[in-house]
Amino acid sequence: MSELTFEQMLDESFKTIRTGEIVSGEVIDVKPDYIILNIGYKSDGILTKAEYSNDLSIDLTEKVKIGDNIDVKVIKVNDGEGQVSLTHKRIIADKGSKALEDAFNNKTVVKGVVSQIPNNKGVIVVVDEVRVFIPAGLLSDAYEKDLSKYMDKEIEFYMQEYEPKQRRYIGNRKELVLEQKNKAMEEVLSKINVGDTVEGTVKNVTDFGAFIDLGGIDGLLHIKEMSWGRIESAKKLYKAGDKIKVLIKDINGTRISLSTKFEDENPWKDLSTRFPVGSVVTGKVARMTDFGAFVQLEGGVDALLHVSQISKNHVEKPSDVLKIGDEVTAEVTEVNEENNRISLSVRAMLTPKKDKEESDDSEEYSTVNVEEVVANEEEAAKAESEE
Repeated sequence: MSELTFEQMLDESFKTIRTGEIVSGEVIDVKPDYIILNIGYKSDGILTKAEYSNDLSIDLTEKVKIGDNIDVKVIKVNDGEGQVSLTHKRIIADKGSKALEDAFNNKTVVKGVVSQIPNNKGVIVVVDEVRVFIPAGLLSDAYEKDLSKYMDKEIEFYMQEYEPKQRRYIGNRKELVLEQKNKAMEEVLSKINVGDTVEGTVKNVTDFGAFIDLGGIDGLLHIKEMSWGRIESAKKLYKAGDKIKVLIKDINGTRISLSTKFEDENPWKDLSTRFPVGSVVTGKVARMTDFGAFVQLEGGVDALLHVSQISKNHVEKPSDVLKIGDEVTAEVTEVNEENNRISLSVRAMLTPKKDKEESDDSEEYSTVNVEEVVANEEEAAKAESEE
């Protein structure tokens, strides 16, 4: 048997490697764009930045240092220059693909960082070097015109499709968002009851009221429940982001009605004591309609001065003799605490008692009329708000 040459013995001292094999290598040199590894083979291995990560903006000198050990896969045993071509990202991608497969089969939550937003049609999330696409329609439970807020953010989602042979990985964040919202909604509903006072955040303000976030479910604060008095515009009272204490007025399934009309602040309480029938009061005209003027006696308490009670003489419409802000002195003719209503009359003050008694049967204006006109006004306001 012939003796082996030194070169042959040296070659046999190194292990044999094959394309596709995973080996561990020690970093012996690192540059911004490539890494040189000792993989126990007769030639060193070259790991380029493109095969280290999909993120080409990185500087490899900031990621690894000499002496580090890295698991790599052999791409080519001889790259043409006597060195071994290696990849690291494909090992990570294989692990990522397996993780996505498990998440798809078991419907578990996946986390990843948004790396791209192609034409605002959706986002691309990188999960262990695997690119998962989440279409805009599956990104949230509400339409979002601008997706830029997601850039570089870590988000959670479910896997909608997993087809590795076609490299088709589709995520669904919308389903997870809805699940989380429903869970939060159920938790809130289990803790609140009608009559509770809770704190919320104004989410949105409309002409007819405001939607209040109660920490997982929204409640409606209707404009009629914002004050004991009349509110012309909800937008003048609240804006998105305001913190507010509200009363849970009603719970109907997931629909919650709110109020800021707290009973201890009710200005109509003990109304007949403060404004007894026959007493003379003074207030300012707050608003007018064709059938009369509403006079504010104090904050939240408006009394109706019907057009027939403005003067002893015939008045066609209130605006002929009154305007907003005018001070009016009148007699209280009726107090209805149950319906929060007060009726006033200037005419009663100007008519002698005897004449008033004689004209009772022929009086044009009655309590029934007051209730009817106020009811008509409320119906009109309701119809206007619903439109």
